Amino acid sequence: MTDVTTLTNQRRSPFGDAMRRMFSNPLTILGAMLVAIALACALFAPWISPYPANAGDLKHFYLKPPSIEHVLGTDDLGRDILSRIIYGAQVSIKVSVLAEGIGLIVGTILGLLTGFYSGSFFDSVIMRLVDILMAFPLLIIAIALIGVLGPSETNLIIALALVIWPFVTRLVRSQALSLREVEYVSAARTLGATDLRIMFRHILPNAITPIVVYGTLGIASVILSEAALSFLGLGTTEQTIPSWGKMLNESRAFMRTAPWLPFWPGLAILLTVVGFNLLGDGLRDALDVRSQ
Repeated sequence: MTDVTTLTNQRRSPFGDAMRRMFSNPLTILGAMLVAIALACALFAPWISPYPANAGDLKHFYLKPPSIEHVLGTDDLGRDILSRIIYGAQVSIKVSVLAEGIGLIVGTILGLLTGFYSGSFFDSVIMRLVDILMAFPLLIIAIALIGVLGPSETNLIIALALVIWPFVTRLVRSQALSLREVEYVSAARTLGATDLRIMFRHILPNAITPIVVYGTLGIASVILSEAALSFLGLGTTEQTIPSWGKMLNESRAFMRTAPWLPFWPGLAILLTVVGFNLLGDGLRDALDVRSQ
């Protein structure tokens, strides 16, 4: 009986064990559900929204409170709030995922290079630039960049990616500094492996866990930044697709007469951010074997 149990435990993969640890936490399951709902809204908005995002009826549905016809009410142009929140997930998810993805790619490459070639002129230049960028608040740098580039969805993604990569670079560099001295890296170098092969074949796979966790948690911060920039009028200029931050901006004049206008997009931002944070915490606990 002991032998069978031992063999069964040996066949269990580390990935499977991590997933079991991750989804044994109710908060992680809640976070995954919230993220799944946000992703479903972003991907299937035209099919699941009850009305088109900009279909309004000013004559019959001006500032209509929540009802059977409009579950979350309507705005000052008679547009359905639920439909606009569903469509607004497209902007938040698209901008956050693309900006975080670009920042992760750039930061990971620079972090590997600066960590592997620590002490070089390239390392000094990149890390001084990182120190300068990290000395300023993320949102202030993004506002300045969009002020120079102009408000648009593409420029919003670029601005947010440019303020993400320094944090990723510092994280990956610290991992590369510790991993470049381990035995298997020394063995690979002795066998004639190139620097690129050592970095991407031996160092990066062993540093991927903190990168994945940081990326998941970082999406929540980018969603908040995108909403703040859209609220300030520095987000997407696309009129056909709403964004949650822009909806908050448009509802400022009706906070007393129609309090449901700012409440629902604010709640959508809150739940999405909480979902990514809970999912990131679950990933961190599941992938870090030292916490078990």
